[in-house]
Amino acid sequence: MNIDNNTIWNEAGKWGLYVGGLSVICLSLKELGSLSGSSFLITAASVILWTVEFFGCILLMRNAMRSLMEKYEGVKLADTQKLGRRVALLSGLLLASAQAIFVMQLPSDAMDTLFSQVGEALNYSSEQMDQASAVLDHLPVLTFVFQWIYCFLYGSVLSSILSKSIF
Repeated sequence: MNIDNNTIWNEAGKWGLYVGGLSVICLSLKELGSLSGSSFLITAASVILWTVEFFGCILLMRNAMRSLMEKYEGVKLADTQKLGRRVALLSGLLLASAQAIFVMQLPSDAMDTLFSQVGEALNYSSEQMDQASAVLDHLPVLTFVFQWIYCFLYGSVLSSILSKSIF
């Protein structure tokens, strides 16, 4: 069977769900670990889950590209790169959405406390604190946009590297 643009999107949707699902699960487990209150447990869980997420996403992306090559005839380097970029776009959408939801779920008093502690640590003046607090109101949207951009850029670079390594 030959490959076309719709086929690449269909495969990207499936693999984007896998990669994004892994990332969202790791993010959720990190959030659950932070509820324990133990700084050692929080740090250990974060490091372990970051490692699982990092290498898991790389392996899933590589498997997606190999699966595309095995399932369809005439797959070119450009096709695997397209698949990787689309997987990054779709999985990034899942992760960015989950992170924005977690930010929206944070209690406002906890956010204010954290914000004031950061301001004190950075020796912000009251004018700088006022300017920075304007950003705080838009934090869920900013989190979503920048996380999605980061995931897409990281996934694009990863797909370029992996595409060349499997051909």
